[in-house]
Amino acid sequence: MTPSHASDDAQHPGTAAGRWSDLDRPPLNAAALRRALVRDGGLYRSLDVVQSTGSTNSDLAGRADALPEGAVLVAEAQSAARGRLDRRWSAPARSGLFFSVLLKPAEVPVERWGWLPLLTGVAVATGLSRAAGVDTALKWPNDLLVTVDGEERKAGGILAERAGADGVVVGIGVNVTLRADELPVPHAGSLALAGAQGTDRDPLLRAVLRSLEQWYGDWRAAGGDPAACGLQETYAAGCATLGRQVRAELPGGRAVSGEAVAVDGDGRLVLATAEGVREPVAAGDVVHVRGTG
Repeated sequence: MTPSHASDDAQHPGTAAGRWSDLDRPPLNAAALRRALVRDGGLYRSLDVVQSTGSTNSDLAGRADALPEGAVLVAEAQSAARGRLDRRWSAPARSGLFFSVLLKPAEVPVERWGWLPLLTGVAVATGLSRAAGVDTALKWPNDLLVTVDGEERKAGGILAERAGADGVVVGIGVNVTLRADELPVPHAGSLALAGAQGTDRDPLLRAVLRSLEQWYGDWRAAGGDPAACGLQETYAAGCATLGRQVRAELPGGRAVSGEAVAVDGDGRLVLATAEGVREPVAAGDVVHVRGTG
């Protein structure tokens, strides 16, 4: 998936140098990751690491009907990664975590599947906070925020897409060691720039996938009810969008502004407008208006 622009963009391998060209960015240890994460009775059934691909989401989605739930595909670099609205994003090879997971929540009503990107955001934020020792927040619906030099920066993002007859591919991208001179846009960030205590990608990936396994299992056991499994409350507690003045740019060119006051049971962002109306936003770009809390 994506990050820098976390939820929007594509990674490029950068130079064509060998895999050890940047000793600060060693490759992931696929065998060790499989030993740690793929086990009987667990969510993850396979875990593959490739040096480069176009998009891990596209790769898994293309094989969704033939793969079991819990297939994980990790790329050291992507050349055609996508975020929401087909935005592109770029980052040097091995500078982040770029991976996708195939989920098949058959026992959850389809109308509750819209919680999957928000659930994944909670899982990523909690896993990284624990493993990297860096404060993270979520921007509705799918961006991971960190603080760099007192500024809110986008360091990761999530893209969930329907795949095959009964699946959803969740793509995750997180900038880990991206340096200031490598940022694709000024408002991008990385865990390293946010002062992370640890930037070894192997334990970070293990922490995120274990967190996702736990949150997904609880959500699925609750039949997808976000309140019953604690997801709705946890998302709201970690959501930097709530309590802010925002502008939501909606599909079709319409925009609505107001204070973000809640995330409802369907995962929609509820805005209180100046006209006294509470308007739920299901999809669109949300801009945090500067100068507000």
